[in-house]
Amino acid sequence: MVSVLQNVAIDCADAYELARFWSRVTDRPLHPEDKPGDRETQVLLTGGPVLYFNQVPESKKTKNRIHLCLRPETSREQEVERLLGLGATLVTDHRNPDGSGWAVLADP
Repeated sequence: MVSVLQNVAIDCADAYELARFWSRVTDRPLHPEDKPGDRETQVLLTGGPVLYFNQVPESKKTKNRIHLCLRPETSREQEVERLLGLGATLVTDHRNPDGSGWAVLADP
């Protein structure tokens, strides 16, 4: 017997708005019953676990213990610019001219 990963749960201040951001990032839909003001929302990923957003009253105080690593279908630079345009913030830039490295972004 094994356990199956059902979702990745993300505590946040505004579940619906953060789910909308990640829906645009992944180009995957929100759960059809989700609507503005919902305290729990989901992004339905293809063939994988659900991104589950849970609205909580307390603010984030320390570093996240989990993060999502993205692999773009376009160039890394194009994807960083697209995500910044969607509302992400550049936290740390570890990109190198030779194409190695990565960028750390924060969601809205």
